[in-house]
Amino acid sequence: MSGMTDPIADMLTRVRNAIKAGHLLVDVPSSKMKVSIAKILKDEGFIKNFKLNDDNRQKVLRIYLKYSEENRPAIFDLRRISMPGRRVYVKADDLSPVYNNIGIWILSTSKGVITNKTAKKMNIGGEVLCEIS
Repeated sequence: MSGMTDPIADMLTRVRNAIKAGHLLVDVPSSKMKVSIAKILKDEGFIKNFKLNDDNRQKVLRIYLKYSEENRPAIFDLRRISMPGRRVYVKADDLSPVYNNIGIWILSTSKGVITNKTAKKMNIGGEVLCEIS
């Protein structure tokens, strides 16, 4: 079997595995969606930074993971919610805080890839891509 059916799940799994192994960074094949997710993770304080590297074949998204003084990762849990076989959509009225506002949902909306907090303010719903806490 060739090709990847869910590139976002692959990105989340790579990040999850890198955190469990205690790595400082992880490389992921890049796409516009993944860059948007990485930007949100940085803005929300879950990762230190990210960088787009071009190695002639495909662009690579390098994610710098964030740890506390006690070497605890900033990301406690990463879960893919909506998948190619089962899409999960949420209306603006149904957007609620994730883990008492400690975590976030990342949504794909008509206004782009945004967090549940931003979507609530804008009063728009969308597809729930993943949950991060």
